[in-house]
Amino acid sequence: MNKEKSISLLNRSVADELHAVHQYMYFHFHLDDQGFKPLSLLFKRIAIMEMGHVERLAERILFLKGEVEMVAEAPVVKITDAAEMLAKAASMEESSARDYNAAALECAANADAASKQIFESLVNDEESHFDVFDKQLDNIKRFGPSYLALQSFEQGQPGAGGE
Repeated sequence: MNKEKSISLLNRSVADELHAVHQYMYFHFHLDDQGFKPLSLLFKRIAIMEMGHVERLAERILFLKGEVEMVAEAPVVKITDAAEMLAKAASMEESSARDYNAAALECAANADAASKQIFESLVNDEESHFDVFDKQLDNIKRFGPSYLALQSFEQGQPGAGGE
């Protein structure tokens, strides 16, 4: 096994996950400010899940005696429209799933089964996140402003939209 190759793949994924955390928290803050509590909480929950991904990747890097590079892949994209946020998030998740599939194959070729398993697990999570974002985006497209209005209305109800 070439540990340096695996560490590089893992660190590239740490950067991807950190970017997702930053982007999704940005979306969370803006959706919350706009009164879209359920969508806001969705982004917050998924950002926390992405933090868990960073931890799993970092643990593997350290096991391989590598250095964890805590640098986000890209800057946060400043989007404040809910539909555009969901489209961006779905695109990010789709891209991550594709990249993690490729990384799993590289790890298999490199005889690193443990890193391969981590990447395969991440693919499942990213595809699940994509599905959630895509369904929300589809709801906005199908129901238009009415769907977002319900997001605002729910926030104002006692006991609704809590964490």
